[in-house]
Amino acid sequence: QVQLVESGGGLVQAGDYLRLSCAVSGSTFSSYAMGWFRQAPGKEREFVAAISWSGGFTVYADSAKGRFTISRDNRKNTIYLHVRSLKLEDTAVYYCAADPTDRRSDVVTEYDYWGQGTQVTVSS
Repeated sequence: QVQLVESGGGLVQAGDYLRLSCAVSGSTFSSYAMGWFRQAPGKEREFVAAISWSGGFTVYADSAKGRFTISRDNRKNTIYLHVRSLKLEDTAVYYCAADPTDRRSDVVTEYDYWGQGTQVTVSS
């Protein structure tokens, strides 16, 4: 069974840098595309970024371009989301997700496995 565990969230100040991690177990991690999504209170879950199994291809939501970077370390079965210059509107629960078919999609329903999420709260 595939398990995803996010970490690295917390209370941060606007303008800070944050690195979120997602550790994956129970699967052939290196063959999966991985994605990051987020869900703010009262809003739908939205796509942030995705990365191919090799790490050679990445895609970002327009709102994430320039401040967010997705990366992966297949030796550690872990993906990361680096966020700089945090803004109040980045406050959300951040989820990582796995897609065994390497579609690198921005669609929630095209990911088969999800973590529990990690809360990021940005204060002014």
